[in-house]
Amino acid sequence: MRGRGRARAGAGGLGGVGIGVATLWLSVIVLLPLAAVVAKSLEGGLPAFWDAITAPAAMRALRLTLVVSVVVTLINAVMGTLIAWVLVRDDFRGKRLVGALIDLPFALPTIVASIVLLALIGANSPIGLDLVATHWAIGIALLFVTLPFVVRSVQPVLLEVDKEAEQAAASLGASNATIFRRIVLPALLPALVSGAGLAFARAVGEYGSVVLVSGNTPRNQVASQYIADRIETDRPAAAAAMSVTLLLLTFVVLVGLRLFTHWRQRRAG
Repeated sequence: MRGRGRARAGAGGLGGVGIGVATLWLSVIVLLPLAAVVAKSLEGGLPAFWDAITAPAAMRALRLTLVVSVVVTLINAVMGTLIAWVLVRDDFRGKRLVGALIDLPFALPTIVASIVLLALIGANSPIGLDLVATHWAIGIALLFVTLPFVVRSVQPVLLEVDKEAEQAAASLGASNATIFRRIVLPALLPALVSGAGLAFARAVGEYGSVVLVSGNTPRNQVASQYIADRIETDRPAAAAAMSVTLLLLTFVVLVGLRLFTHWRQRRAG
């Protein structure tokens, strides 16, 4: 029996060689760069690190980044779920085109997105909106690049939702709002939280799509622009300190998503 168990384990994985190669590759591509930026941020010790991330300009950039990212995530959580619902439950002309447009922010270079938004909401806006160098412009840019995370997270789950339970509830007189709240939303919640978390993590570190529309003034400078500004002014330790702060924020979000998913699976089991 033990021999068979070892044979099955060997057939299902690559063994020690595979684990070693995977660990080496992960170390070279992920861990070494992370270790380098952490070391750079701590060149002057913890007091210098703390001074760098609590400087007024750093706090202002971080506060703006977090507030806009949270607002954008909440908006896309609602609108992304609605769009996913339409794509799954409704049939209409151009449905495939809409699906392709959803994925466009994934494929489009973010600086191109910034140019597109600059043409749309800049000084010569065809729709009469000049929002460049405002918080609104930053929010619109982040909405654009983070929408697909929610849609593509929720859509596959919607396809698997038990429609018979919805029909049974409707036959018993339940309203559409009640059906969604009691039957659909609990099934969607893990995917929705995961997509929203990924959208937030992307928004916190976004640079290319906001670089042209934000104006890069002290009032409208997000954390990624603050990092670039510190590099350009030859203050790499301050840039590294902000980078580590963003890394910690996104890491906490991703770990929280995994814990939430694990908790939901245990509760469902």
